[in-house]
Amino acid sequence: MSLDRVGLHGLRVHGRHGVHDHERSEGQDYVIDAVLGLDTRPAAAGDDLSLTVDYGQLTARLAAVVAGEPVRLIETLADRLAGVCLAEPVVLEVEITVHKPHAPLPQAFDDVTVTIQRRKT
Repeated sequence: MSLDRVGLHGLRVHGRHGVHDHERSEGQDYVIDAVLGLDTRPAAAGDDLSLTVDYGQLTARLAAVVAGEPVRLIETLADRLAGVCLAEPVVLEVEITVHKPHAPLPQAFDDVTVTIQRRKT
């Protein structure tokens, strides 16, 4: 059975992640994309929010992670965000992309991203 997808794109949150001291002291905006894999048929059949993901509540939990305890790597941040998504009972898999558009790089660039995929075991 293939899974349905619920996507959240462009969640902007100020965080203090990075390997440089100024990244941790000043912080910067991060952009989060989360694509959740789940079976939406039970929720659709009953038109029942309790049988799917309340993405309003999930968004708040994801934002709290980004705004919370700093980490050095956006790979670590992505993994923590995936864990939040997989804690949802109906979510079976997730793809998280963390965008760091203001990464301290000497060359001009549009974006730095890390994308991970995780599944419940």
